[in-house]
Amino acid sequence: MPKQKTHSGAKDRFRVTRTGKVVHRKSNKNHILEKKTAARKRRLSGMGQLTGGDAAQVRKLLRGN
Repeated sequence: MPKQKTHSGAKDRFRVTRTGKVVHRKSNKNHILEKKTAARKRRLSGMGQLTGGDAAQVRKLLRGN
């Protein structure tokens, strides 16, 4: 049987760390930034972490099953 392909959308949006955590970019930091406060933009910078069933689902997509 052929190998399963990694989900391309998930590959672009999520990353699994060495310890197995699933991280993602936070939303709302792409456009219409003038009206957002500096504090809000700082808060949206950096990575967020997925937990529970969401993380399990993304791991499955990245694994290729």
